[in-house]
Amino acid sequence: MLRSLYIQNYALIEKLDISFETGFSVITGETGAGKSIILGAIGLLLGQRADVKAIRQGASKCIIEARFDISAYNMRPFFEENELEYDTECILRREVQSSGKSRAFINDTPASLVQVKELGEQLIDVHSQHQNLLLNKEGFQLNVLDILAHNDVALEEYCSLYNEWRQTERGLSELVALAEQSRADEDYIRFQLEQLEEANLSEGEQEELEQEAETLSHAEEIKAGLYRVEQAFASDEGGLLSYLKDSLNTLNTLQKVYQPAGELAQRVESTYIELKDISQEVSSQGESVEFNPARLDEVNDRLNLIYSLQQKHRVQTVGELITLTNEYRDKLSAITSYDERIAELTIRKEAQFKKVKKQAEVLTKARATAAREVEKQLAARLIPLGMPNVRFQVEMGLKKEPGMQGEDTVNFLFSANKNGMLQSISSVASGGEIARVMLSIKAMIAGAVKLPTIVFDEIDTGVSGEIADRMADMMQEMGDSNRQVISITHLPQIAARGRAHYKVYKKDSDTETNSHIRRLTNEERVEEIAHMLSGATLTEAALSNAKSLLTRN
Repeated sequence: MLRSLYIQNYALIEKLDISFETGFSVITGETGAGKSIILGAIGLLLGQRADVKAIRQGASKCIIEARFDISAYNMRPFFEENELEYDTECILRREVQSSGKSRAFINDTPASLVQVKELGEQLIDVHSQHQNLLLNKEGFQLNVLDILAHNDVALEEYCSLYNEWRQTERGLSELVALAEQSRADEDYIRFQLEQLEEANLSEGEQEELEQEAETLSHAEEIKAGLYRVEQAFASDEGGLLSYLKDSLNTLNTLQKVYQPAGELAQRVESTYIELKDISQEVSSQGESVEFNPARLDEVNDRLNLIYSLQQKHRVQTVGELITLTNEYRDKLSAITSYDERIAELTIRKEAQFKKVKKQAEVLTKARATAAREVEKQLAARLIPLGMPNVRFQVEMGLKKEPGMQGEDTVNFLFSANKNGMLQSISSVASGGEIARVMLSIKAMIAGAVKLPTIVFDEIDTGVSGEIADRMADMMQEMGDSNRQVISITHLPQIAARGRAHYKVYKKDSDTETNSHIRRLTNEERVEEIAHMLSGATLTEAALSNAKSLLTRN
């Protein structure tokens, strides 16, 4: 539960440090004194969006820090899951810079807003006036039933089954759409594939054909050139090899009388052998080159086919055409397997849907039992709150199709009059009646949720007199059992019932206005409640009445 709250440079608050008690406490103050500012600071602490406008004028940052005693609430698993240090005292801190940057801490360890929000929801429930509107929303009504039915495990299992079913359903829809589109394209794909397969392309083929075409186109020129080279080497009359052979013989003769001629002879012999080999290769190449118009036509036809396919499919190489062929093959294979895959997913979807329906029935049964309990408890709680003829009914129905929270529809029906028609609570309940219904619901679910701290922001709006007393009884009851209830109120009957009484007030100076909060002593409580009874002027009657109210507590 909330042990202390520290606020610095937030709105009208320069610095505030206040401790809170266990049980039922009240906060009072004039309209505009800063009660909503304190609630805003708590909301910021619990993960609400930060606004730099909330920083006190002239300050570089604002700080909100709260200390909670969590020793009795088994929250160690949350800290372990989020890799945070656990202590029986939990410190939440939020800092907002004037630059717009925001930082959050849990036990002095930097934490994300998601973590802070998740932890905050387990520590404190702030019920502001606008939350009364939640009573009209089906999601809230379902949540009330789930809390009282302790459906958290069953609902978690349902959500898991539901998400699996929806995922399969989406996958099936996508597959069916893809199959339909593919079938529409099947003839086109098959035609393109047949054309490519008929071409029987191979990697590197284009380069080889282009080289062959070049050779065939210049065959006569190549053959003539090679012949001239061959003649230069091997001609009987003036051929290079003939001259080298004579030179070699001469050097061999000379080496008998001239020793260096031997080395030269070796070198000439080596050159002679190499050139003779080249001459033979040139001769062989010349013989292999033939002018073949028929083969040239074949090569050109093949190249033209390749070029036309490349142009048609907007690619540059034979490799890309081969890749495209494989892609078309895969698409056709996929088309033929669509029916099998669709049948498989359909069976899976139907099986998952049966599981979803079965688990939804578990939720429905638990909610129906909780609904009867809600009707019974709410009637019992509302009768003392000035509604002797109240009738309350939880109307349940089924959706056409299961949703995220099951297949149940819930509507809270209400009538404050004995013979009045039961209608949706938003249609017939006044502001004061809705406030009493919300308080009763909060009182019901408080035990099930076991929230350490509950804050009510003027939930007593629209009520007075004896009814205010009964609402105070209910909040006092909620404050028992090691729970903390804090009520912001303008009613003296409720203010007098608090175990601790805090007053919010403003102080003005020549340059600024500051909001403060402090715990009142017993004497100060008498005066504060007397002021709430009589206004600015204290009367003996008001003081006497205030003492009487406090004595009843």
